[in-house]
Amino acid sequence: MRNILRALAILVLGLAATGLAQAVQPLQPLIDATPHGGTLSPDPGVYSGPVVISKPITLIGNRNVVIDNGGVGTNVVIETDGATIDGLVLINSGQLHHTIDSGVHIRGDYNIVKNCLMENVLFGIDLQQSNRNVVKNNRITSLRDETGMRGDSVRLWYSMHNKILDNVMTDARDMVVWYSESNRIAGNYLARGRYGIHFMYSRYNLVEENRFVDNSIGAYLMFSDGVEFRKNYIAKSNGPSGIGIGFKEASSIKVDDNEILGNAVGISIDVSPYQPDTVNSIRGNRIAFNAVGVAIINDWHGNEFERNDFKGNFTQVMVGGGGGALRHLWNDNYWDVYQGFDEDGDGRGDAPFELYSYADRLWMDVIPAAFFRGSPILELVDFLERLAPFSEPKLLVHEKGPRIKRSNALREMLASGEPPATKARN
Repeated sequence: MRNILRALAILVLGLAATGLAQAVQPLQPLIDATPHGGTLSPDPGVYSGPVVISKPITLIGNRNVVIDNGGVGTNVVIETDGATIDGLVLINSGQLHHTIDSGVHIRGDYNIVKNCLMENVLFGIDLQQSNRNVVKNNRITSLRDETGMRGDSVRLWYSMHNKILDNVMTDARDMVVWYSESNRIAGNYLARGRYGIHFMYSRYNLVEENRFVDNSIGAYLMFSDGVEFRKNYIAKSNGPSGIGIGFKEASSIKVDDNEILGNAVGISIDVSPYQPDTVNSIRGNRIAFNAVGVAIINDWHGNEFERNDFKGNFTQVMVGGGGGALRHLWNDNYWDVYQGFDEDGDGRGDAPFELYSYADRLWMDVIPAAFFRGSPILELVDFLERLAPFSEPKLLVHEKGPRIKRSNALREMLASGEPPATKARN
């Protein structure tokens, strides 16, 4: 969205040429004059902010009403229930993190923010203790600064039953869902950030049909329970902390039917599930072309891996601390490194799939050694270990009767070069 400001300049020049442009004027008096439940459609042009909406009105911009805050504060503050803003262009918010300078603050329930463009705003849309709002089809880009100094694209804080739908969020810091439950996040495109989405102390949220591309971490769930993460496309999360999906003390999580492709680590699991007698289910995913398919930080238990396709990962599974992954359930998965046969034709391997660690135990346990992963010398050591082990190799995974064929979705993706989830809105 770096071209928005250029487009705005062209818009304003065009308006001036047609005689429609007006001197920059505040929008607040027009809002104050709009009756309760009324609709305001300002003339095209550039207006000064900030704007406070304290009654249920509809403000329509049709993408040619610009609110320029001049680098101070938040452009639009909604302090009511039942208001709608539609098609505004919001630029140049303030740059203060402690006041959460944003394109939009939502401080109420049943509000709608849709079809807006937000460029050069610190935070995009901030919801605090606000419920049952809809944030739909907006385009949000943060300040031109290093990633850690940007604001979040969308931020939910103690906010419930909201819908975050079909937005394009690029070049921001994170999208965060903290202390919030029962929200639906669907159809969004999140790219070139730190965390595509970051959950903290949140439960019962649904994340589906989103695309997370080129973030440091696609999605991370910390101290959160009951989150469903399905039919998402998570790709190219790379760098020192590159993770497609990560769990940290997260319980009762469902990760179903996602494409997790080309990340440094596809799925990272740290002390999860955390709550007693809970299970995390990881089913029907394509975990492919990652440096590490699944990284389990310690010898833990309680995760169920079923009907997943493991294809083209440099390392399928790694376990830190010298442990294994035998206390997790492995069932009906496809492993491209499986070397068994299916003589009875039932679609399952006749011999179990067993994954051992040999010399790769070096870089799993000694982090600096990971720099040499894939190097000729470490590959030679690994070959010798497999040929005539100097010590007993560690069994990481044991699966009885693994699936012999890849799923149809993965076969189609590999044949076409087009991941199925790219059909989601972008």
